[in-house]
Amino acid sequence: MPPITALIYTYNDGARLGRALESLRACDEFIVVDSGSSDETVRIAQEYGAFVRRAGECAQPGRVAASPWILCVLPTEAITEALESSLYEWKLHTESDVARIAACSMFVREEVEGGWGEPCPETRLVPRDWQEWEAGLPRELRSSMLLQGDLLRFRNP
Repeated sequence: MPPITALIYTYNDGARLGRALESLRACDEFIVVDSGSSDETVRIAQEYGAFVRRAGECAQPGRVAASPWILCVLPTEAITEALESSLYEWKLHTESDVARIAACSMFVREEVEGGWGEPCPETRLVPRDWQEWEAGLPRELRSSMLLQGDLLRFRNP
C-alpha cells in the first residue's frame, strides 16, 4: 500500500485552506509550505494536523515528505469523490506495482462564471524523488498515468 503525502503551498490562504484539506481524506500526511502568511493559514493548517514548513525549508519537497508519493494541490482546489476513490484504489496496489509508474495526472476543472471550465489533465501525483518542480507543482509529464475523477479549482472567495 503506497502512502500519499498531500503537499500544499500557501500564502494568506486561511479562507480557502480548510476546504482543500477536508477533501484530502485519502492522504496519510499533510504538509503545508507557507510563504509567511499574516492571516490564519498556519493555525488552520495545524488544526487539520498538517506539518507546517516555511517556504525556504522546502527547496526539494520530497525531502520533507514521509510517504513515497506526493499529491500536490493548490489551496484553492479540492478533490472530488471520484478522484478520492481513485486515490484509495491507488493505495490498494503494492509498492512494487506502482514502482514502474513515473507519475499520475488528473483532470483539473476550473470554476468559471456560470459553471466549470473544460477539464485539463495535470501531473499532480509524483514519487518523492521527483526533481522537476515549478511554483510548488510538478512539471507536466505527458506520459503519466491518468487517474479518474477531477480536481476542482475554485475561484477566490
